[in-house]
Amino acid sequence: MVRVSADDRETAPGTFGEYAADREDPRFTDWLRERSEPAWTDATGHRFARELAGGDLDDAVFRRYLVQDYAFVETLVGVFGHAVGEAPEMAAKSRLVDFLGTLTADENDYFERSFDALGVTAADCTDLTATTRAFEDLLERAAREGGYAETLAVLVPAEWAYLEWASAAAETPDRFYLAEWIDLHTGAGFEPVVGFLRRELDREGAAASPRRRRRIERLFRRTVDLEVAFFDAAYAPDTANEAGVSTGRAAAERGER
Repeated sequence: MVRVSADDRETAPGTFGEYAADREDPRFTDWLRERSEPAWTDATGHRFARELAGGDLDDAVFRRYLVQDYAFVETLVGVFGHAVGEAPEMAAKSRLVDFLGTLTADENDYFERSFDALGVTAADCTDLTATTRAFEDLLERAAREGGYAETLAVLVPAEWAYLEWASAAAETPDRFYLAEWIDLHTGAGFEPVVGFLRRELDREGAAASPRRRRRIERLFRRTVDLEVAFFDAAYAPDTANEAGVSTGRAAAERGER
């Protein structure tokens, strides 16, 4: 994966048309990723991802993260369900339904076993950070206020960023809940899903009007910003609420909201 530095973000083409003009096979999702820098690199190379992959992640940090991610996944399931209804073709609906089965079965089983190992109770799952609530709100608004392309604009970075950092893991952590979290986001069970979602957004983005492309870009970039804040919050429980606020403020200052 080619990464774009923070300095390059300012020189990345401001429109997909400009980006595509001098490329033989331009992909709308590649342009979105470049436009999301430096947050994309911050998310995929985050300390959390590195420590998890190396088996060095503190249990307290992962426990806080997993509680918040469980709430996030519940919202994600609803958004994928919405995408099933919005998908233009039966084949796409079928692929989305298949992945919904993974989220509601394999991944849910993982959460139950990991919560038992980490001592997570039902009461722990009711205290959500502002970052988690902001993430849930973004997903729900994208689906509620937009169409298929807008829904994909939040689903693609949420899944693609995980594929990138998990695929970079060179070791297998000893603790099963770390090892299996990597496995859930790599390999034959996950990589084709991300590839499919990207192709869907590539097609939708290429056909979208310039105004709609800007809206899709804002949603994509906001999602990546929140991925960074989500990881940050696992290390700073006392400031997790401020993390969501400050991330939103930074996005607003860049004109993303």
